[in-house]
Amino acid sequence: MKKFRVLLALLAAAAMPAWAGQFAKGADIGWLQQMEASGYKFYNDQGKREDALQILKDNGINTVRLRTWVNPSEDRTNGHNNKDETIAMAVRAQQMGMRVMINFHYSDSWADPSQQKKPAAWAGHDFPRLLEDVYSYTNDVMSALKAAGVTPEWVQVGNETPGGMIYPEGSTNNWPQLAQLINQGYDAIKSVSPSSKVILHLDRGNDSKRFRTWFDNATANGARYDVIGMSYYPYWLPGKPDYKKSIGDLARNMNDMAARYGKEVMVVEVGGEDRRAQNTYDMLVAVQRKVKAVPGQKGLGVIYWEPLGARSWSKYPLSAWGDDGKPTRAMKAFLAE
Repeated sequence: MKKFRVLLALLAAAAMPAWAGQFAKGADIGWLQQMEASGYKFYNDQGKREDALQILKDNGINTVRLRTWVNPSEDRTNGHNNKDETIAMAVRAQQMGMRVMINFHYSDSWADPSQQKKPAAWAGHDFPRLLEDVYSYTNDVMSALKAAGVTPEWVQVGNETPGGMIYPEGSTNNWPQLAQLINQGYDAIKSVSPSSKVILHLDRGNDSKRFRTWFDNATANGARYDVIGMSYYPYWLPGKPDYKKSIGDLARNMNDMAARYGKEVMVVEVGGEDRRAQNTYDMLVAVQRKVKAVPGQKGLGVIYWEPLGARSWSKYPLSAWGDDGKPTRAMKAFLAE
């Protein structure tokens, strides 16, 4: 019997992906397709043109995060990321040996604390119909990923949702309805991919009160999830303070969330100024260390939001790419930890 149990354990281990249990070091790459289509060229540290995903991989990245929008426009920086584009990128990343996170915004464009606009195709639907919309859309994307051979390790239901999602019905002003919408997404994901971990995601990962209030309400209303996701951007905090003034609060909040709710935690968005690469490097090293230090190995990983999104193309100041088309020193933080 003992030999049989040992054999089963060995077979199970052999079936697990090589990266199973590894700390996730990630990059959100939602702009990559558009950048390539517009002719943007990526170069490695030696100045040689190379596939952007290979450059990320050579800089320690083992995970990609992909957003998906319902019916997006073709606007260069505020569109794309439809189902087919998301699947194509997921397949490409998986072929590179990377892990995949899918981020459902439940919108036609950006969803974040300032805007959670429902898809135009869902406008005018009553609440029971919205529940069906969330389930069928989520199930459709997850099923298409499965058909393409991709099993996302993590899937987000909503993006930065401190005020809820799919306004106005899914606002935190009506937590019972918000929880139902969340659970429709959760159930649709698990029906296709039971192993995928479902993430609920808020901004300001250093703000304990924000997180306690939201997840206390989620718990009280029966919202189902597996992982608490956080954004951490010192640049966007009042006064743009250095990360050293808030990193301790981030660590305390992660530890508190893991203990209070018994969940794993993950920094699913982080970023620093491209023109302060050393400071961003230092911040990324510090964040990785704080996540790894969450008790019980409940800190899963750190994902940089759009390191490839060079300012010269996106006008975004928090990428980790220089005007020369090469990664800045900040990316080396994922090799340091």
